[in-house]
Amino acid sequence: MTLRVVQFSTGNVGRHSLRAVIEHPGLELVGVHASAPTKVGRDAAELCGIDQPTGVLATDDVAALVALGADCVVYTSQAESRPHEALAEVTAFLEAGTDVVGTSLVWLVYPPHADAWLRDPIEAACARGGTTMYVSGIDPGFSGDVLPFAALGLTTRADHVLVQEICDYGSYDDAEFTGVSFGFGMPPEHTPMLFLPGVTSSIWGGLVHLLADELGVELDEIRERRETWVTPEPIDCTMMRVEPGTVAAVRFAVEGVVGGEPRIVMEHVNRLTEVAAPHWPVPPEGRPGVHRVVVTGEPGVEINAHVGLDGRDHNDAGVVATAARAVNAIEAVRAAEPGLVSARDLPISQVRGLMR
Repeated sequence: MTLRVVQFSTGNVGRHSLRAVIEHPGLELVGVHASAPTKVGRDAAELCGIDQPTGVLATDDVAALVALGADCVVYTSQAESRPHEALAEVTAFLEAGTDVVGTSLVWLVYPPHADAWLRDPIEAACARGGTTMYVSGIDPGFSGDVLPFAALGLTTRADHVLVQEICDYGSYDDAEFTGVSFGFGMPPEHTPMLFLPGVTSSIWGGLVHLLADELGVELDEIRERRETWVTPEPIDCTMMRVEPGTVAAVRFAVEGVVGGEPRIVMEHVNRLTEVAAPHWPVPPEGRPGVHRVVVTGEPGVEINAHVGLDGRDHNDAGVVATAARAVNAIEAVRAAEPGLVSARDLPISQVRGLMR
């Protein structure tokens, strides 16, 4: 059965999920949301680089999209800086009987960890509409749930779990959000919003709790750490120009403490070009990025995952992978029980229709 889908937003992630929906044999695009006036009224194909028109024109009318009664909406609109507006948008779809798969509102990657102001209205909307909502991506998402689950399944004892994203963000054209969030190009004494107390825990702490719950251990606490690297020379890259004396790399982590020591750790090492913070961990084999899980124990397992082959830029590939996590889950979410779900609630296999 073909599922009718609305794509909500056509930005960095949305243009890739839009294309994936159009090209998927089991999905039918019935609506597209765009907030930019320059995109409204344009064919969906034009917005994602497909030559053949779809006949579906972008609109900024949320009520009209809700009224379509689609099976699912792919919600990729940047929501972390406008959470209450985003909450109103997703609950409108859920109450109307349309499931939601998303890559934003990342606090919901593991719903039990999310704050009540966000979780409760969505749960109520799901109950009223008999609908389901799922949020994921490559990180947070795949790197902190599927990847460690795979590694842990190969062990008979796990002493520590380390999940890392180590990535050169220099080729990522997103200074306005990612650059500002990480504080790139700013003096080291500046504290961007991402690194205010409790923010990284709100985003990646859910995955620490997920692994703790699945492992059957009780956390003593969740704690945060962060350090920056300041460039002595100018760095020019796609992201931005970084002047001497400003931040060109960040290393931060959310740690789940068990028995007084960090046992479940989500760590990021993000730099602008390979010259930044060369003494910090680097990807293997000269690659520009890796999502890695290291489980120490018996026998000990390390898995390194890379996106982007045959010359494909790794940052662009990471955005495609983020979109894929949402689009590929549509069928599984449609079959799930109503409510907020996470990777632990859905089947491992979400690949139908990908080989064509």
